[in-house]
Amino acid sequence: MTTAPATKTRDPDKWFKSSYSNAGGSCVEVRMTCKNVAIRDSKDSESHSPTISSSPPAWSAFVQVIKTL
Repeated sequence: MTTAPATKTRDPDKWFKSSYSNAGGSCVEVRMTCKNVAIRDSKDSESHSPTISSSPPAWSAFVQVIKTL
C-alpha cells in the first residue's frame, strides 16, 4: 500500500486511494492532516459516509505493519 507519510500536512479536503485499489471497489480512502488521519470505504465516498479517525503516528505504525504482511 502506498500512502503519503502521515507527518506531512496534506490538503484536508483531498482523499487518497490506495495504490492497491482495484476496479472492484474493495479499497479504502485516506485523508491526512497534521493532526488527524481519516479513513473511509471507497465504495461509499460521499461527504456523509462514515469515517474512522486515527492520529498520524498510529496511522504510520499501522501502515508499517501492513507492509510486512
